[in-house]
Order: sequence, then structure tokens, then C-alpha cells
Amino acid sequence: QVQLVESGGGLVQAGGSLRLSCAASGRTFSNYAMGWFRQAPGKERVFVAAISGSGGWTYFADSVKGRFTISRDNAKNTVYLQLNSLKPEDTAVYYCAATRLLFRVATQGSDYDYWGQGTQVTVSS
Repeated sequence: QVQLVESGGGLVQAGGSLRLSCAASGRTFSNYAMGWFRQAPGKERVFVAAISGSGGWTYFADSVKGRFTISRDNAKNTVYLQLNSLKPEDTAVYYCAATRLLFRVATQGSDYDYWGQGTQVTVSS
């Protein structure tokens, strides 16, 4: 089993930045591709970003492309999501997730096996 714990959420004004962290258990962390999803009030959970086990590739939803970056430090068993140029529409609970899927980029919630508890990001207008 893999345990994931997100942190770094908070309240920020429009145009500001936050960095979210996801700390993972396990000595095989680098075998997992990692993703970030978000869920706004009354909305379905949607894909935000993904990164390969080595960090060699990244992939972003169109809604955040050019504003968010995803990175990982396998020595620290941690994945990060840097949120820049934040908009009120980015307000949501952000979740990190882990998958062993290898043959394609995982963008569906059903692709992921392990999930964190989420961290709230609120962007004021």
C-alpha cells in the first residue's frame, strides 16, 4: 500500500502563487507515475497534471497549461504542484494520486490506485 499526504493549500489572492506538496510512503516511489486532480464545490473531480516516475515527462490539463508545473523529488518521496497566476476558478480541493500505469499518460481518476486526503486551495477575486 501507498499512503499519500497533501499539504500547502490555503487562501491566496488572484494572480498569486502556491506550492502544494504530496508526501508518499514506500521505497518504490519512483515506480509510480503521479497525478494531481481537483474538485470544486458541486463539481466532479477533474485531472490537473501528471508526471512520470522518473520525472522525465509531464502532462497538463488545458485549463492550467502554462500556469501550473508539476515536479518530483524521488529522494524525498515527494511530488509538488506549483500553482502560478491563480484564478478564482482554480478554487478546489486538490488531491494527489499514484498509479503504476506505464503505457499511456493517466488522466482518469480510475487510472489511479492510491489517493491522498486533499488540501483546500481558495483564490479570492
